[in-house]
Amino acid sequence: MPSQRSISEAEKLAEAKLGGIPVRREQMAAVANIYRAASAVRQHLENSVLRGSDLTWTAFVVLWVVWVWGESETRHVAEEAGISKGTLTGVARTLVSRGLLRRAGHPTDGRLVLLALTDEGEDFMREVFPAFNDEEAFVTSRLSDDECRGLADGLRKVVLQVEEGGEERRQSLLNGEAPTPRRSGRRPTS
Repeated sequence: MPSQRSISEAEKLAEAKLGGIPVRREQMAAVANIYRAASAVRQHLENSVLRGSDLTWTAFVVLWVVWVWGESETRHVAEEAGISKGTLTGVARTLVSRGLLRRAGHPTDGRLVLLALTDEGEDFMREVFPAFNDEEAFVTSRLSDDECRGLADGLRKVVLQVEEGGEERRQSLLNGEAPTPRRSGRRPTS
C-alpha cells in the first residue's frame, strides 16, 4: 500500500522548512531515504512472505543469523541481528516454542547460552528463504543488477563508517560521557 505522502513530497517539504539553515542536503536525503526504504521493505516483507509464516521481521532475522552462522552464543546472535539481548530472549523463547530453534548451555562456560536451528528450523529456512528472496527481487525490481550492486556497496560503506567511527564520534558528541539510557515510551529531554 503506497504511503499517503510521497518521498518526493517529503523532500520538498523538508527543503522548504529548512530554508536558509545550512545543512548537507544530499546527506540528509541519503539518510532519510535509507530509513524510509528500510521501513517500507520491512513492512512489505512482514505483510507478505513473513505473515504467511507467522513471523515478525526480528524473528526472521534471528533465524537467518543462526542459519547462516550456525550454533552461536546469544550475545553474538543479538549483535548480528541488531537487537538487544533482552529482545533476543523473548524472540528466542517464541522460536523455541515453535520448534524452530533450540537453546543449549555452553560446553565450557555455564554463563553462556547457545542457539541453533532444529532440523525443523533448517527445513523451515530452506522453504521460506526462497519466497523471501523473491520479495527482495520484487522490491528492487526497478533497479538493474548493476544498480543493486552499487546500492549494496554504498550501504556497506555507510555501515562501515558507523561501525568503525561511530563510537569515537558518539564519545566526541557526548564529551566522553556515556549516553543516558532512555526510559521506555519517553522522549529524551533537552
